Amino acid sequence: MFSTALDFLLNTVLNLLTMLFLLRFFMQLFRAPFNNPLAYMVISLTDFAVKPVRRAIPSWGKVDLSTLLLALLTQLLLQFSLVWLHGFPLSVAGQSAWISLIGMGFLGVLRTGLDMFFYAILIQVILSWVNPHSPITIVLNSLTRPILEPIQRILPMASGIDFSPIVALILLQMINVSVVKTLEVQLLSFL
Repeated sequence: MFSTALDFLLNTVLNLLTMLFLLRFFMQLFRAPFNNPLAYMVISLTDFAVKPVRRAIPSWGKVDLSTLLLALLTQLLLQFSLVWLHGFPLSVAGQSAWISLIGMGFLGVLRTGLDMFFYAILIQVILSWVNPHSPITIVLNSLTRPILEPIQRILPMASGIDFSPIVALILLQMINVSVVKTLEVQLLSFL
């Protein structure tokens, strides 16, 4: 029972931290405005790790490698912690087990990124109904524009209704279920 609670706690905290690092990464990549409550929250919650790592790992163009690396390290920590918690003998694990854990870390970053975009689109849709002038609307528009614009070019508005968020949500979930879950199952077979 204790290991289940600890498993849940590790998953929750480290996945949220990964999502914050990825949110900061994509906000910088897509040049979202940083003068709003959401950006202030993300910066204040991630500065403890980003500032020291940024001194060692500089940005590459407009790609902030430090926050991306921190997201990956957080997922690797999660994977190693979960395997250790369940009693897997890491000290005698073969090379395939280590490669599998590293692959699971990369997949964790991908899954968390897909979830982040899913929730950003969902929150943007809900806010468009209840409060379209919310301070975080500009940030959500910046984050979701690269996903929604290609769909909007293919699927025009019908009777003034934009169906691109629905299509994007379905596509994100399809990628998450069909690609990420399949790769996770294959990588877990090596453990």
